[in-house]
Amino acid sequence: MNSSSVTRSRRGLLSNEPIILLAIVLAGLYFAREVLIPLAMALTLNFLLTPLVIAFERIRLRRVPAVVLVLIMASAVVGGVGWIVTRQLLSVVNDLPNYTDNIREKMASLHAPAGGQISQTMSSLRAIGDAFDTDSQTPPAPAPSTPSLVHGSRRTREAAARLQAENNGQPTPVVVIPQTESSRQYLRELLMPIAKPLGMLGMVLIFTIYMLLKREDLRNRLLLLAGVGRLNLMTQALNDAAERISRYLVVNVLVNASYGVIFAIGLYLLHVPNATLWGALLAILRMVPYVGTMIVGTATVVFTLAVFDSWWHPLWVFLLFAVLEIVISNFVEPHLYGSHTGISALALVTMALVWTLIWGWPGLVVSTPLTVCLIVFGRYLPQMSFLHILLGDEAELAPEAKFYERLLATDQSEAHQIADRFLTSHSLVDLYDTVVMPALTMIEQDRHKGVLDEVRSSYLFQSATELIVELTDYRPPSVSAIGLDSPCSADSPPIRSIPVVCVPANDQADEIAGTMFAQLLEQCGHKTLLLPAGALSPEILTRLSEESDTILCISAVPPFAFSHARKLALRLRESLPGNRIIIGLWGSAGDKDTLRERFGQARPDVIVGSLHEALEIVREIEQSGRTAPQLSAMES
Repeated sequence: MNSSSVTRSRRGLLSNEPIILLAIVLAGLYFAREVLIPLAMALTLNFLLTPLVIAFERIRLRRVPAVVLVLIMASAVVGGVGWIVTRQLLSVVNDLPNYTDNIREKMASLHAPAGGQISQTMSSLRAIGDAFDTDSQTPPAPAPSTPSLVHGSRRTREAAARLQAENNGQPTPVVVIPQTESSRQYLRELLMPIAKPLGMLGMVLIFTIYMLLKREDLRNRLLLLAGVGRLNLMTQALNDAAERISRYLVVNVLVNASYGVIFAIGLYLLHVPNATLWGALLAILRMVPYVGTMIVGTATVVFTLAVFDSWWHPLWVFLLFAVLEIVISNFVEPHLYGSHTGISALALVTMALVWTLIWGWPGLVVSTPLTVCLIVFGRYLPQMSFLHILLGDEAELAPEAKFYERLLATDQSEAHQIADRFLTSHSLVDLYDTVVMPALTMIEQDRHKGVLDEVRSSYLFQSATELIVELTDYRPPSVSAIGLDSPCSADSPPIRSIPVVCVPANDQADEIAGTMFAQLLEQCGHKTLLLPAGALSPEILTRLSEESDTILCISAVPPFAFSHARKLALRLRESLPGNRIIIGLWGSAGDKDTLRERFGQARPDVIVGSLHEALEIVREIEQSGRTAPQLSAMES
């Protein structure tokens, strides 16, 4: 047995089979819904009421009186709103028969003209439907019920014929007389529909009271389950979940209440009867995502259609509802909820459907808090990180990954737009260091792995080169031509321009990186020359040896350019012992002293990992005029 199989056996079957684990979890949520639904609702109420309990505790009120006071206040609010809604709802139901004639007139006005094509089509459809109904209602030929009826005596057949003639050929109707129900059965049928909701309400109330009174006990139990080694991680997860859900629920209640008040005021100004009822129903049912708002809006419009004679009042009510819903859903809620839940819009809709399929209407009500808990778990537990990626709103690719992905998709225009947007808030050297250079590194990695063929690699390199050429004359609107912290700012011109020769270590990626460095040096006012690696002939090396002030920069893009850079550095050191040599291992984050030791006899003066760092080194050489040994000592 190898090490990988041993590791899998230690992890267990469920951790190695996420589909089986997911199926078990979904089955548990479905079959244990009778207990989990009240628990989830109580947990939601706990997140909503806990901030108020904590506020009372801060004014030196003990836990039990604070919980009792909060429950009394919540019950008073729920009871008051319920009394108002029930009273006005009964009034609406009792008044609906008075609007029967108005409803009939509205329905009659909606009928299509008798001579139109729509009317003819409707008549045809009704005729087809009547034909099917006639065929389905035609009674089949009576079959002999018993053999004696068919093969019996002549007298029996005559009696059956007379009975059928008396019933006009129709079968004899059968009347079922129900048994008399006892009072116990009557009470059972009467109380069963309300016993289950009352039982669930009692369980929710019990769970809520216990969670409010024993919240530290619950937290300690969860921490013990996680283990002492994960104490810090679990504490952060619990605090994050509690803060996100509590803020969301509090803001949601305030937004829905304000929405209901504004809607009721608008209906009152439009002279709609029972405006308070529709505002209260909207505030309450809007706690049910998506469905509750549509139910109240449709019911309100239908009610106004029945009450008013004209069509203008329903139209104004519909416009009021549509405008308020658009403003609240697209402007108010994204601004208030965005930083509180961390759920993407698609995940919110998807998880609402999932929880509804598992738990029904209660699942739809608690779908958002439960989804927030899943996102928090995925954020802090590495084994569940896929939840944070799938459900969270922080799924934005890094600029370098997005830039490389657009190049892979042969969308050069969008890749350049990514660079342009990045330049609106960053400098050119930041663009090269954090976007283009990492993309070149990813291209090199995929190319050496065999993932990219030569044609695709050439296209990617050509696209990056064209972007750099487009930015040759780029001048930012800010103070510096490179960046605010750049050594090449506009108010500090070069003291003594030192020429710099850039040489790529091996392939096209190294050459592109050298092109970026040469472009930045030219914007700083340096005399710069970019030479291919194969152009270092003995004549050029002799010419460079005569100019000892010239700085040589070897451009190398990791991860496979180190050996080429060391070979080229050794050749340059042997031919040009008096020149300064800078090796740019672009994107490398290792210890520079360790990297210098790996070069051995090549003895580079400086090793840099970014273009910004290379510009600082060139600027420092230019200002101080230090010799190569002094610079090496400084870097060491």
